[in-house]
Amino acid sequence: MNKKIVITVATTFELLTPGAPPAPIEAELRYDPDDPYAVAISFHTGQGEVEWMFGRELLADGLITRTGEGDIAVRPAPEDPERMLVELDAPTGFAVLAGRSEDIAEFLDLSYDVVSSGEEELWIDFDRELAKLAIPR
Repeated sequence: MNKKIVITVATTFELLTPGAPPAPIEAELRYDPDDPYAVAISFHTGQGEVEWMFGRELLADGLITRTGEGDIAVRPAPEDPERMLVELDAPTGFAVLAGRSEDIAEFLDLSYDVVSSGEEELWIDFDRELAKLAIPR
């Protein structure tokens, strides 16, 4: 295992709403090798910060083809190959956000520099994970 490096990259997504111009939303992409299979996107809204966790592979595959089901789906924007669409479905509503594919690809490249694809299991601290499950006596 290498030295732990957390990757954070600031970017801007656009909230896409039918009949309205796209609304920019500042966001932060984060990769922490303590959770090597996941990435987080924090959206900075007028009402605070909203964080969504994604599978790193899901985000990477979404640069090429539609992927995901349930609460999260990602795909290339059909009308603009330089954009990626992120569809989020929560009990409080549904949102479609467009981000720059280049920003997301660069972020993923940085994450793979820290933990290579296929080596994620080497970064899992099983003792720490088991301790989280332990019931105090």
